[in-house]
Amino acid sequence: MFDKSIVLFLLALLFVMTGCGASQKERRSPETRFIGINHPVQESWTARLAITDSGKRTGVIEAGHGAIYRTNTGDEHHLDGGIRVTFFDVNGLPSTSITAEKAVIHDNQDIEASGNVIITSAVTTVIRTEYVKRTTKDRMIRSDKFVTITRPGETIRGYGFESDQGLKKYRIFKGSGEAFIQQ
Repeated sequence: MFDKSIVLFLLALLFVMTGCGASQKERRSPETRFIGINHPVQESWTARLAITDSGKRTGVIEAGHGAIYRTNTGDEHHLDGGIRVTFFDVNGLPSTSITAEKAVIHDNQDIEASGNVIITSAVTTVIRTEYVKRTTKDRMIRSDKFVTITRPGETIRGYGFESDQGLKKYRIFKGSGEAFIQQ
């Protein structure tokens, strides 16, 4: 006599080896054309994306998690898990970095970042806000939220700002601030 557990194991093994259900000809592949609204078509963890212009690297985006969503206008890359964007100057050196909790990259490479956004330039300018958008067309960084801009010797606060990507020229809206003047 065979042990009952051995017999059940052998029957299960035979069942798996021979297959069940429809024959191979009748089986169909899973439907992937429609994933569904609010469901990513692709996901990755510890993501790193390069931003290029005419084959030249102009930036790098790093995130803990990324997901691509299909929209009516194209694809959107949703990033979270800690975002770091580094832009490079014409010589290939880092010029500006942006950190945030999450971001969205649109098909035209416009980037929206939100959640504890900190923008730092190579010339020691630091901008803190809750939301920014970097537009590819004019390479400008903008926000309509409360913002604090800190440079050596001055702090400016306000609601809304716009700046070039290198943070060399900026405007702040509805601003107030403090500066230290040396005598």
